[in-house]
Amino acid sequence: MTVMQPTDLASRIIPQEALVPRESRLADRIQQCKAEGRPALIGYLPAGFPTVEESIEAAVELGNNGADIIEIGIPYSDPVMDGAVIQHATTTALGNGFRVADAFTVVQAIVTRTNSVPIVMTYWNPVMQRGVDRFAQELAEAGGAGIITPDLIPDEAADWFAASVKYGLDRIFLVAPSSTRERMEMTVQASSGFIYAVSVMGVTGARDSVSDAARSVVERTRAAGGTNVCVGLGVSKRAHVEEIGAYADGVIVGTALVKALADGGPRAVGELAAELAGRN
Repeated sequence: MTVMQPTDLASRIIPQEALVPRESRLADRIQQCKAEGRPALIGYLPAGFPTVEESIEAAVELGNNGADIIEIGIPYSDPVMDGAVIQHATTTALGNGFRVADAFTVVQAIVTRTNSVPIVMTYWNPVMQRGVDRFAQELAEAGGAGIITPDLIPDEAADWFAASVKYGLDRIFLVAPSSTRERMEMTVQASSGFIYAVSVMGVTGARDSVSDAARSVVERTRAAGGTNVCVGLGVSKRAHVEEIGAYADGVIVGTALVKALADGGPRAVGELAAELAGRN
C-alpha cells in the first residue's frame, strides 16, 4: 500500500498511520453505486425517535427501500447544526429515555436486516463522555462503518484518529462553502470513506431547491484531492437526488425522512426512500 503525502498543515495534525489506505465498506459501496451509474443514496434518521423500536423499524424500511448508506444520529441536547424538525425528533428521543447504547442497537439491526452500510452521526460531546476508544469499539462491534462528526475538526481529533485506526472505522469530516483551499486539502486527507460537503451555511432542513453553492463545494473538494464527495443539507425529493447526483458521488437526505417518520411512521420512511431512489 502507498501512503498519501500530506500537505504542510495536514502533516502537523494527521498521524501517519491514519493516512495509510485500507479497506472501507463506505468507499466500496460508493464505488459500487458509481459502477451502476448513480450516486449513493444516504439517509439519516435519529436513534430513539419516537422510540427505539420504531427507529429500528424506520431504519430497516429505509435500508430495504433504496438507501445505500444509513446515518444513525445520536440525539444531543445542544444540536447546533440541526433544524427544527430534527431538533424536535432528538428532543423527543431524549425525553423518552434514549441512551447512547441504543444507537448501537439500531446499527446492529441495520446490519442484520438490510444490505445498507450503517454509520453514526454525532456531536463530539457524547463520544467524549462515553470515552472515544470505548465508543469506537462498541460501534465497530455493532457493525458500524464510521462516524460523521459535524462539530469536530481534524485539528482536535487526535483521540479519534487513534481509535479509528485501531478499530477500522471511517472518519467523515465536513467541508463547506466557507472552507479555504488549505482547510479543504487537510480535511480531505483527514477523511476516509467519504467527505461530507455541506451545501449551505446554516442548519439542516428540507428546501424547495438545492443551493447553487453545492456544485462549487464539490468541485473545490475534488480539486483538493477528494474522491468520494457526498452532498447534504436541503435534499428532500427525487429531483434533488438527480440534480446533485449529476456531479456528486452521494446524496444525503435527512429532514425529509425524519418528517416522514413523524407524520406516517416507519412505513412512510420506506415509501419516501423508494421515491428518492427512483423505485416508484
